[in-house]
Amino acid sequence: MTTTDSPFGRALCAMITPFTAEGALDLDGAQRLAAHLVDEGCEGLVLSGTTGESPTTSDEEKTLLVRAVREAVGGRANVLAGVGTFDTRHTVEGALAAEKAGADGLLVVAPYYSRPPQDALEAHFVEVADACGLPLTVYDIPARTGVRVEPETMLRLAEHPRIVAVKDCSGDFLAAQKVISRTGLAYYAGCDEHNLALYAVGGAGWVSTVANAAPAQLRSVLDAFDAGRTAEAAALQRRATPLIEALMHTGLPGTVTAKALLARLGLPAGPVRAPLRPAPAETADGLLRTYEELVAA
Repeated sequence: MTTTDSPFGRALCAMITPFTAEGALDLDGAQRLAAHLVDEGCEGLVLSGTTGESPTTSDEEKTLLVRAVREAVGGRANVLAGVGTFDTRHTVEGALAAEKAGADGLLVVAPYYSRPPQDALEAHFVEVADACGLPLTVYDIPARTGVRVEPETMLRLAEHPRIVAVKDCSGDFLAAQKVISRTGLAYYAGCDEHNLALYAVGGAGWVSTVANAAPAQLRSVLDAFDAGRTAEAAALQRRATPLIEALMHTGLPGTVTAKALLARLGLPAGPVRAPLRPAPAETADGLLRTYEELVAA
């Protein structure tokens, strides 16, 4: 078993935000997709993150999404609300709204564009954590934000009773192990190629974009590892690698590829919002072939 508690479960999907063909928020589709993901093994759903197109959804849409998904899954899964922005005051407002809407926890990305220094980053996360009663996950994704939450900052943040987890998209595996070994922070792999590797050194699980399409296959990796079948877990992770690469490492944002594949699978998705553009038909066809090879294996 892993050495770190998993406060929101082990298998968390970074859920896409379904839209109608006209581009409006599709709450019915969100409820159907959320229920499907939980049925297929997800223990938590992370809303309004990168995959959920948080930069192009309104505050009202984010709140409505939390309420709808909470209603759809009840107590069967944890619901985390992405509320992070480049504005501390705005982020606090989002955290309070998410708490009122029924979220179980928060996902708070490092403030982007302004690139605050580490002491300001620390103060930002602490202010949000102090503002409401929900447990907070620090979202470290420097490739998008332009600023890293450095390991020493993570060590200090871990002292706050409501800062409980990290979604790690830093790519710095050494730093993750350092913080895991010295704190009680639950580290979730935010890059699907790291799902098993981080779990094996004490990570809490994953927050996965690929799980929108293949939740059961990714969940099976964790289950095999927890059962002591480590060679099987490694084989299952390798089996998922082509789909991970196709969705996440071929030049298009994961939101774009995930929605393209979900549409091919007949699951709620809808278009992406500008400035994102839909995947070409041939890309969607290739994603479907890769997915079918995975589920047939």
